[in-house]
Amino acid sequence: MNTLTALLTDYTFQTVALGSALLGLISGVMGSFAVLRKQSLLGDGVSHSSLPGVVIAFILLGSKNTEVLLAGALISGLLATLFIVSIVRHSRIKFDSALALVMSVFFGLGMVLLTYVQKIPNSNQAGLKRFIFGQASTLLQRDVILMSLCGAVLIILVILFWKEFKLFTFDSEFAHSLGFSPGKLNLLLSFMIVLTIIIGLQTVGVILMSAMLIAPAVAARQWTNRLWVMVLLSALFGTVSGIAGTAASSLITKLPTGPSIVVCVSAIVAVSVLFAPGRGILHRLLKRRKNKLLLKSKRGVYDDSGI
Repeated sequence: MNTLTALLTDYTFQTVALGSALLGLISGVMGSFAVLRKQSLLGDGVSHSSLPGVVIAFILLGSKNTEVLLAGALISGLLATLFIVSIVRHSRIKFDSALALVMSVFFGLGMVLLTYVQKIPNSNQAGLKRFIFGQASTLLQRDVILMSLCGAVLIILVILFWKEFKLFTFDSEFAHSLGFSPGKLNLLLSFMIVLTIIIGLQTVGVILMSAMLIAPAVAARQWTNRLWVMVLLSALFGTVSGIAGTAASSLITKLPTGPSIVVCVSAIVAVSVLFAPGRGILHRLLKRRKNKLLLKSKRGVYDDSGI
């Protein structure tokens, strides 16, 4: 009990837990649209593609300021998204192939630049690797404030364009027939997803950010068929995972925070996939067994009646 009380009153834990919870909430909301639009892998591609932007921002400005590095990551992520959309639109290459191509090129470039920077003497490059695997323990109060501001903007945009996003997500052709521009809506939604990914790089890194974006939405999808319920559940699952993962990493020595958060949200996904009513695996198995027993009993009735 004393350990839990000391943990809850610790300033570092409070800062990291708040930042992780905000990331989980924002990822849950935006990830719902990515999953429903069948663009789940976009998070993986953008997160990996943001690495060269981080390194180039450091090379050009010589600053390890988080805002500067994240700005470089945002530009790189948006550029990668633009390349993916352009390749799909102007060629016969499918979305998944274009995503894999752009992600590989950008991430490879980022690793080359990172290796180059590490060999420069007196370049003060220590700490750049935290964007690969994440390092939530380095979150400061200003980082949490930045995440809060970006998150508030994203939530406000979702509320303002709720009807448009809902219509575009489920039937883009019908949205176009009503006068909406699917291209502009896709651009806005893609920008919002990219921004969500960028603000989470410092916490979980480029490798695990895709899981943070997709997993809460996948878990929430098992429990409901309503979009607003799915978004709320996804945000709740992401928030709980952020706090639980931070607590686990604080209580267990040398346990990294980012992977702990992903393990927690993965556990929620596993429970949802197994036990959710309607979509859960166990529910479907029980329903199938019940149908077999019902069919067998009806066959017995027909046999007894001589039909």
